Amino acid sequence: MKILFTGGAGFIGSNVVDALINLGHEVVVADNLSSGFRENLNPNAKFYQLSICDKELSSVFERERPEIVNHHAAQIDVRKSADDPVADAEGNILGSLNVITNCLQFGVKRLIYASTGGAIYGEAQYLPADENHPVNPVSQYGVSKHTVEHYLHLYSGLHGLEHVTLRYANVYGPRQNPFGEAGVVAIFATQMLTGKQPTIFGPGDKTRDYVHVSDVIDANILALDRGKNSILNIGTGIETSDQEIFDTLADVLGYQGSPIYAPVRKGEVYRICLECSKAKEELGWSPRLSLKEGIAKTAEYYRTLAKQTPAR
Repeated sequence: MKILFTGGAGFIGSNVVDALINLGHEVVVADNLSSGFRENLNPNAKFYQLSICDKELSSVFERERPEIVNHHAAQIDVRKSADDPVADAEGNILGSLNVITNCLQFGVKRLIYASTGGAIYGEAQYLPADENHPVNPVSQYGVSKHTVEHYLHLYSGLHGLEHVTLRYANVYGPRQNPFGEAGVVAIFATQMLTGKQPTIFGPGDKTRDYVHVSDVIDANILALDRGKNSILNIGTGIETSDQEIFDTLADVLGYQGSPIYAPVRKGEVYRICLECSKAKEELGWSPRLSLKEGIAKTAEYYRTLAKQTPAR
């Protein structure tokens, strides 16, 4: 199939694009490289450097006529969303509406939407949180990502737009930016490898649900033709604390230092993990890689990268 992939130069997007091309699909990438990197781009993907907010996006749809749209392009930084909620809404809501309306205009068969399970539920009333858990985000980012889910439901009812929403847990793995604000595995690994002290915000008991990008790739491939008009959590159902991530990475990398403990940051959920039986039922998906295996693979990637990259 021909697939238009927004955000295909990013961490998750580029990994999924590679897998799709390896399976024989024709992939067109639209990315403005605001958080993605040109070196992540698959050489066999056709590339348009533009924002999903640009009017020129329509010309890409008209020229390429994709059958499937996989929509990963987004403003993903929780703290940026708090500092500039208008910019967050412009990228995540208005940009997504531009994608959705073009899907309708040019007869796209299915839209796959990358949402968030880590930020959308807010402080959990029960764990693991399933898709029926109340949605009460504690960040502007969570609000903007959830808003698009409502638009997809609306356009499905009004115009028959077929879609599937994947609510990701905390995804980690190769190509995650170690110099951003998010991505604790990448950040800690790079800091340890360069002799710096990682910072844990809070006493170390804040938890997340960590899912390796290889498992997320599998979910995206299955979502090409399964899970019609569904919202599906993609995670492991296991809580892992910041301290556990630090300790596991330190063990794998042979790091002897201790972390710096800093105050908790506003807008961050304290505990979350996702119940994912619906994804198993509708996609036939379940995570395959344990945290220990995933961190070992990821640590090796950043070990290699550290040898190739000048210190920052």
